[in-house]
Amino acid sequence: MATHARPYFTPEQYLVFDRSSDNRHEYFFGDIIPIECGTPAHARITANTTAAFVNRLSTTECAAYSSSLRVCVDTKTAYVYPDLSVVCGELKFSDARQDTITNPSLIVEILSPSTEDRDLGIKARLYWKIASLTDLLFIDQDKVWIEYWFREPGGKWDRQDLESLTDTLRIASSGAEIPLTEIYAGVKL
Repeated sequence: MATHARPYFTPEQYLVFDRSSDNRHEYFFGDIIPIECGTPAHARITANTTAAFVNRLSTTECAAYSSSLRVCVDTKTAYVYPDLSVVCGELKFSDARQDTITNPSLIVEILSPSTEDRDLGIKARLYWKIASLTDLLFIDQDKVWIEYWFREPGGKWDRQDLESLTDTLRIASSGAEIPLTEIYAGVKL
């Protein structure tokens, strides 16, 4: 039986393709992966989480950015569109086009059944390598569950799971506190 090899795309080919496309795509090790549409729960959690961070960051040097901002995880292996990115200080870009950042401080991914394995697997491992990243959140859209990764002062990553609406998410790097009721407000679980 003949098999067909999947085509390999260079990062440069990916960027040309993604920049000219009406839809967004992520890039992992030569594969171009279309981003699927989200569910109402995904959209609501994203909006709630974005609003929570915007409100808490308004008096800091940090700013929240929506999923339309591409993040270069590594110029040779991965470009992604997190559901929410926070950058503290000046934006740093991967090239002169200034449409892809390289210095997120915090990344949020809302999990869906079709992306959960990739988000908690290869994406998490790639995110941990971003030197500027201090906080990483994976939020489940189907049940109350947040996996919160934070970088300790020595550079080691640690993790906290939150699984109750009575829990409060405490962001180690900023001290921001967000009740889970705020993140899951209006979501039927």
